[in-house]
Amino acid sequence: MGLRIVVCVKYVPDASGDRGFGEDLVVDRVGVDGLLSELDEYAVEQALRLAEGVDGAEVTVLTVGPEDARDAVRKALSMGVDRGVHVEDEGVRGSDVMGTSLVVAAAVEKVGFDLVVCGMASTDGVMGVLPALLAERLGVAQVTLLSEVSLVDGVVVGRRDGDAASLVLEAPLPAVVSVTDQSGEARYPSFKGIMAAKKKPVTTWDLDDLGLDAEQVGHTGAWTTVDDVTARPARSAGTIVKDEGEGGRQIADYLATHKFI
Repeated sequence: MGLRIVVCVKYVPDASGDRGFGEDLVVDRVGVDGLLSELDEYAVEQALRLAEGVDGAEVTVLTVGPEDARDAVRKALSMGVDRGVHVEDEGVRGSDVMGTSLVVAAAVEKVGFDLVVCGMASTDGVMGVLPALLAERLGVAQVTLLSEVSLVDGVVVGRRDGDAASLVLEAPLPAVVSVTDQSGEARYPSFKGIMAAKKKPVTTWDLDDLGLDAEQVGHTGAWTTVDDVTARPARSAGTIVKDEGEGGRQIADYLATHKFI
């Protein structure tokens, strides 16, 4: 069997819409439009690029979420991914990152993998620790926050850019990697790709299929929960400084008054 790549993606509320929480203090994914997380598009792109250089490679896209999350899978399929897996179970609702990583790890193991590719963070909860948790649960190495990634003789090699230096990291397969938004522009689905995606297989699993109990995930299994939510106050009108020779002084006084300087 050739290289097996699993790319994990998330279906998130559209940031251009009105996002909020439901009565149970879980992100409302019903009353707003959703889409494939933009940061996960980079993961899909890198998975496809890696697969293109290996004969017999297969890329599977995996997501966990409600029925609409299948749209994220279809988007990845239209970009060129070979097949999709959608974990859908009402018991998953309310899961924190610990519960989500448990479900994703079980699904990845069931799919079978040599390399797992993730985005650097979700764009709704801004949670970037899932790749590390996933690697721990799978018992494999992790190489995260990569701006470049390649495969060399069964080893995944990547570059992580920091503020003061760039590191070149590597790990033997199997492994988990996450890529940043600097890793390369994601391709747009072509019309041919969109039509082909309709014929590609998408498997749906629930918690029973993964051998998990509902008590392990969702609200019951969560290590962290949201206790309260307060809407952000509306923005007030700013202060306009008209420069009639004293503009600089007025700005300095303003900054000093608010203890910015």
